[in-house]
Amino acid sequence: MNWNEMKVIILGAARQGIALARYLVSQGAEVTINDKRPMYEFQAAQETLHQLVSSKGFKPVRWVCGGHPLELLEHADLLCVSGGIPLDLQFVIEARQRGIPLTNDSQIFMEVAPCTIIGITGSAGKTTTTSLVGSIAKAALHLDQKAAGFDKVWVGGNIGIPLITVIDEMHPDDLAIMELSSFQLELMTCSPHIAAILNITPNHLDRHKTMEAYTAAKSRILTFQGLHDKAILNRDDEVSRKLAHEIHGSLITFGLKEPNVNISVGEASVVEEKYIFYRDGGLFLWEADRETFILDRASIHLRGEHNLQNVLAACAIATAAGISVEAMRKGIDEFSGVPHRLEFVRTWGGADWYNDSIATAPERAMAAIRTFEEPLVLLAGGRDKNLPWEEFARLVCERVDHLILFGEAADIIENAIHQTCLMSHLFTLSRYSTMKEAVMAAAAMVEPKDVVLLSPGGTSFDEFHDFEERGECFKHLVMQL
Repeated sequence: MNWNEMKVIILGAARQGIALARYLVSQGAEVTINDKRPMYEFQAAQETLHQLVSSKGFKPVRWVCGGHPLELLEHADLLCVSGGIPLDLQFVIEARQRGIPLTNDSQIFMEVAPCTIIGITGSAGKTTTTSLVGSIAKAALHLDQKAAGFDKVWVGGNIGIPLITVIDEMHPDDLAIMELSSFQLELMTCSPHIAAILNITPNHLDRHKTMEAYTAAKSRILTFQGLHDKAILNRDDEVSRKLAHEIHGSLITFGLKEPNVNISVGEASVVEEKYIFYRDGGLFLWEADRETFILDRASIHLRGEHNLQNVLAACAIATAAGISVEAMRKGIDEFSGVPHRLEFVRTWGGADWYNDSIATAPERAMAAIRTFEEPLVLLAGGRDKNLPWEEFARLVCERVDHLILFGEAADIIENAIHQTCLMSHLFTLSRYSTMKEAVMAAAAMVEPKDVVLLSPGGTSFDEFHDFEERGECFKHLVMQL
């Protein structure tokens, strides 16, 4: 695309928006950044972009903050919507009505990237799996760069850096590994060469409203693939499995059990060229009518069955990229996890304290709870996303010894507990307004051999900027005990 003289509005001045602005001004576009927050919050970003345009002679970036005036659209050629911006915003609706095309930084990156792209999405496990695939790919380079089939590995997207930031450093023989959210995918009209859907469970229904709309957004990662592209689906996840009819290229699946038959959906039948499965404590790859042992589960440093699924997924994705089993073993062995995802903080009061702040949906918190057999002190709450809490409540009644609620969702969770629980398992329930109060309450009741688990089940936006800030706050409070 020829960006020279194109008038582009970037909606949202967070890291995605700023990264995209840097790229577009370097290509000659006339960029306007628009954000509802006040101008003073973006002083550092403004200074960075000003230095860039001044030193390179690019067109200056225009800033419009404090609202979304519709007159901005009068001469716009393109609207770039950052991931956190809802598409039912009046500004976006008006742009569509005027026929202004919509896109985002991930779409633009995939349109201009010179190399093979792996895209990974799912309701849970995206960041861990994306990071793990990056570890495996880098292990392949370390073992034998020539045999790896690529020269350099880039990991980013919805985690780390927006990959558009480093597009000018990429070469055709590189490999880019992207985490993609439903927010990014719902706008996109292109797909990665290798596309993985880890699972689809209720999430972000405050944004997408229905599971059908949420699933449709996720499935767009497959929609625009070609005959030579590869898709990875989760055999154990019903919604993911049923998307097989949208595959245009080849299929690789993963799951805890070996499949008995080809994936079949209605009239469509998709032959699995390869698959990853788990048996008797080991992970295996099946291809060309033979199976290959990958590694023992004991070699995985991550706790929980959900992380076993993440490792199976990473092996399937690595297989699609032509990475060796030896590199899988090395990459998995060298991977110890991602911050805020069942992250061990410390032992205090005889108990182990874990930070799982990434659990922003009940399903994620349930996976964390199932990881532990020890007596549990659970900190849950935050802001609800209009998600069902009944199954979470049942599991709490079965497995949790002390439930500590905090934040806006406390009422919703407590009501679900009272409506769902048969009280077959006796536990205490207490409520607090803030994270600090919740941690202090946990410290007062903890006993030796307990596990104290922050796995909120809600977003962080009632008290914190994001789940990372919430997790850092939790770790700080625990380390201060």
